[in-house]
Amino acid sequence: MTHRISAGNNAVTVFATFLGDIDMRVTEFLDKSKVKYELTKHGSAFTAQNLAAAEHEPGKFVAKPVLIEVDGEYVMCVLPACCKIDMKTLKKQLGAKSVELVEESEIGRIFTDCALGAEPPFGNLYDLPTVMDKSLEDDDHITFQAGSHEKAIRMTMKDYLNLVEPKVLDFSYHVTS
Repeated sequence: MTHRISAGNNAVTVFATFLGDIDMRVTEFLDKSKVKYELTKHGSAFTAQNLAAAEHEPGKFVAKPVLIEVDGEYVMCVLPACCKIDMKTLKKQLGAKSVELVEESEIGRIFTDCALGAEPPFGNLYDLPTVMDKSLEDDDHITFQAGSHEKAIRMTMKDYLNLVEPKVLDFSYHVTS
């Protein structure tokens, strides 16, 4: 069962007991930034595509953060749930010598306040540069894991872009199931 809760002021505090242990880093950041967002609860979703299904959202509106290592530095990539990173293209666009995926154990060390695989696409909250795929840029909204496999946040793309200020590149390709 999905519960839609309008947040952005005291609603998160009022319903915190109902929702359980909320990933407070992202919600506190959104509240301090005074942006409107929706916090939802759903059954466990362990992939971005599962989240899209649980939230009844097309995969193109669900952001999938992927942590990569670029020439020895971590970078958060944000792309649609229905896409994968073209590493060769990304490497070229970043002007990098080396681009590779970060091991899960290292991701868990960086995102200590999140369930593994449920990281929000806010690299700036973790001192990580963020690159976003161009295919997301013109969407009116974005949906993403809120730090747990059972919670999601939906907000306008305009607010997301203003808060995160990602570098926008064209580095993903659509995957058909």
